[in-house]
Amino acid sequence: MTGSIVLEDRSVIDVSGPEAGKFLHNLVTNNVISLSPGQACFAALLSPQGKIQADFFIFMQTADSYFLDCPKQLVLDLIQRLKLYKLRAPVAINDRSSELSVYAFPDALERPSAPMAISARDPRASFGWRVIALKNSIPSSGTFASYEMRRILLGLPSGGVDFVYGDAFPHETNMDRLSGVDFNKGCYVGQEVVSRMKHRGEARKRIIPYLATPQAPPPGTLINAEDIEIGVTGSHTGAVGLAMVRRDRLAQAIESGKTPMADQMRLDFQLDPS
Repeated sequence: MTGSIVLEDRSVIDVSGPEAGKFLHNLVTNNVISLSPGQACFAALLSPQGKIQADFFIFMQTADSYFLDCPKQLVLDLIQRLKLYKLRAPVAINDRSSELSVYAFPDALERPSAPMAISARDPRASFGWRVIALKNSIPSSGTFASYEMRRILLGLPSGGVDFVYGDAFPHETNMDRLSGVDFNKGCYVGQEVVSRMKHRGEARKRIIPYLATPQAPPPGTLINAEDIEIGVTGSHTGAVGLAMVRRDRLAQAIESGKTPMADQMRLDFQLDPS
């Protein structure tokens, strides 16, 4: 894979004002006020019960201007949630998706050169750079299918496919391993639940990769090992996919010699130790 891919499934929200950084910092799972211009963090807005309402990237433009790169399916709901928390804070929240697009440069080792753009390294894994720029200003030289293949091979979950918004904790979607949670920052919505899960030492459920024989089943397929219900499949490419599994039940199945199956496909997992 080379070059750029326009991510049609993403939208852009502009959060600006003299307290924009503080406003976001006090809401989300990651440290926003430590960002410098041209940097981004991966973060989530949680419910008071600690479940993910939305996940996104926060790009810092200036001290009083931030872009949120979020799933298109969530943009209206996320704007509404942010405005509910805004109260009287001097912050403006606007959907900029009609003007701006999100582009991925998954192979780029250095900051891409793009006019009138803000760019930052993808903070989750070895997945290159992300760029927010004017619509149609950067030609695509790769395909979304190749981008998705790389994402899945890197084990990066996609909300709405690999987990259900409003029903998953950050640890279950590996946000704690993907630079999506700062455990040293102060309070934010849902922080107490996230801290308890960290101190407990393990997540009961995790999204982990699998190898299917002969091919991966559709997303949403139940995974069973004879009488043991293990989890559900998510996104896939070819025979490789991601699945949300109960780690204790997967371990029980493997230790008892039972084979995880989904839609008559054999799924091989490497047992996650933590």
